[in-house]
Amino acid sequence: MAEAPRPGPEARTASGWPARLVLATNNRGKLQEVAAILGAAGVTVVGSAAVAPGWSVVEDGATLAANARRKAESLARLTGLPALGDDSGLEVAALGGRPGVRSARYAGAHATDAENTARLLRELAGVPDAERAAAFRCALVLAWPDGRSVEAEGRCDGFIATTPRGEGGFGYDPVFVDPASGRTFAELPAAAKNALSHRRRALDALVRALDAAGGGRS
Repeated sequence: MAEAPRPGPEARTASGWPARLVLATNNRGKLQEVAAILGAAGVTVVGSAAVAPGWSVVEDGATLAANARRKAESLARLTGLPALGDDSGLEVAALGGRPGVRSARYAGAHATDAENTARLLRELAGVPDAERAAAFRCALVLAWPDGRSVEAEGRCDGFIATTPRGEGGFGYDPVFVDPASGRTFAELPAAAKNALSHRRRALDALVRALDAAGGGRS
């Protein structure tokens, strides 16, 4: 990881975030979630398509953090803005941690969410409820154009349903069950999911990392 950020001239919110950043993803679901969470903290989140149409990177890192770092650093250099890279994955104990870093491509390079979920459920066919434990993990890297960066991770534990439920969310949300409510992430209202998700926990951890690094106040 590059040297942690120190107070600099860029505008910051009271919680330490850059007042404006670009989210290094082409996933609309992630953009909506991050914009909702950080918007409440006074951060303007810009989608990559708005400032770098056609931008993409090859996500072939061995870890979620490696992919998040690659995305953030690439877009920060390209746009001259602080960039937040997000790479997330689902880890299922009965599958030895799969799909993991390949969650978005589990059923193929251009697989849809439904195709990825269908493969997951096929591989878990016959696995009893007590053995369907899973965790969503999110790795975040906030990078600046000058090479500074800070990173954090978040985790949310649950289990995999036998069939998809709910109309909200994206990715594996229709089969990831929140143990406290008994509902899948796709059944939860967006605000409820955003209050407890792996992405929210990673964002909260990143605020602490910013503050610890001295970048949390201007």
